Amino acid sequence: MTDQLKKYLTEDRSVRIQSVRLDSTWKAVQANHDYPPAITHLLGELVAASTLLAANIKFEGSLVLQIQGDGPIALLVVECRSDLSLRATVKVREDHEVPTDGTMQSLLNPGGNGRFIVVLDPQRKLPGQQAYQGIVPLEGETVAEALQHYMKASEQLDTRLWLAADADRAAGMLIQRLPFHGGTDAPLLTEQTAAETWDRTNALASTLKREELLEAEIDTLIHRLFWEDTLIAFDPVTVSWHCPCTRERVASMLRSLGEEEVNSVLAERGQVDVSCDFCGKPYKFDAVDCASLFAPNQPPADDTPPTVH
Repeated sequence: MTDQLKKYLTEDRSVRIQSVRLDSTWKAVQANHDYPPAITHLLGELVAASTLLAANIKFEGSLVLQIQGDGPIALLVVECRSDLSLRATVKVREDHEVPTDGTMQSLLNPGGNGRFIVVLDPQRKLPGQQAYQGIVPLEGETVAEALQHYMKASEQLDTRLWLAADADRAAGMLIQRLPFHGGTDAPLLTEQTAAETWDRTNALASTLKREELLEAEIDTLIHRLFWEDTLIAFDPVTVSWHCPCTRERVASMLRSLGEEEVNSVLAERGQVDVSCDFCGKPYKFDAVDCASLFAPNQPPADDTPPTVH
């Protein structure tokens, strides 16, 4: 089954509605990792959220959602590109146990130092242009609440999210109140009617239960919630897993560490083993491989960003 995100607008074009359902993509995220249930739930919700937000970026590039914490989980990262291909990873502190009943706050923010970071990174940057990065404190009890806080603080957009994940599926719904412009596209739309549409859409979506989000097909879910409304539907967009790691990129990373550091690992272990943080694919470099890394006329390190830490 193809994983899809579907977009809708209310008839007056004042509210955006989106829903995503991920099966194979979510299983690909977990394929080479054995996450405990608490991490599965948090990472799956962040994966669903990334697709809902990346579907609205207006440039070719990527959206990165990153939660940094001071608890058992040090880092959650999801990168979703504008074509809705994504990758994700988790960093757990080695000296911490992840409890099965852990929450976002207990796992990431027990000391109050957690941060929610959103990065917008255009693929084609103007000279001197940098990726946009927004940082807010990690507020709320769930990923959805943390993102809603970010959107209100940084984007000034009323946004509501419903997110859910288990070992088999990650799913989400977003509603967003669009800026009021008026004009000929919606001659009967006023600020008051736009506000009424938002309140109604929010009230209907708020009846959504976690079990429904995980179990119901998108079309079924939208009909169940908005069967009395006329919605403008757009073509569905495919969501997929993508990890750009290659042996050449890993070799470039090892060269950036320096010959002394690589030789130190080689002397200790007999070979250098590197696994991709995102897909878990292993790469092995023996003594001959390591020597060739620093031979004359090797290509310079590529400019691909490393794993976000």
